[in-house]
Amino acid sequence: MNKNRLTLVAGIILAATAARFIPHPPNFSPIAAIALFAGAQFSSRGKAFIIPLAAMFLSDLILGLHSLIPFVYGSFALTVCLGIGLRQNRTIVRTLVSVLLGSVLFFVITNFAVWAVLDAYPKNGAGLAACYIAAIPYFQNTLLGDLFYSAVLFGGLAFAEARFAHLREPLNASAHA
Repeated sequence: MNKNRLTLVAGIILAATAARFIPHPPNFSPIAAIALFAGAQFSSRGKAFIIPLAAMFLSDLILGLHSLIPFVYGSFALTVCLGIGLRQNRTIVRTLVSVLLGSVLFFVITNFAVWAVLDAYPKNGAGLAACYIAAIPYFQNTLLGDLFYSAVLFGGLAFAEARFAHLREPLNASAHA
């Protein structure tokens, strides 16, 4: 295991998590990018899932917990799976597609949960459609945040790898958890 790389990746993730505490537009958050990045970087599936979800949970303890958390966390767990799919063949195009898919997953899952769990919309097709339509402005922020933070995370690591050859060794190269 390359401890320098592990330290760098963990530092990048912690820095991105701290961005949740900076004033930002609704849904312009680093967590989906962290989930994708962790899935792509950690060969240990356990670390790939635990690190972004733990980062989210710890920050949620400060920011506040709510009834939709299982759906939010579930969407980020699926985004980790997208990152795992990037491990063997990561290109800019595949990464961009994964970011877009992650944003759509978050939108579909969490807004379905808003409709199903909360009493904000009638429990019929029209209510579900109204819920999704009302969420469209938030999707723009989700997509922009996911693109921005993914560029920072993946780009930051690529920049560091280009400058420091010893960081190019994969994390947990011998682990197969």
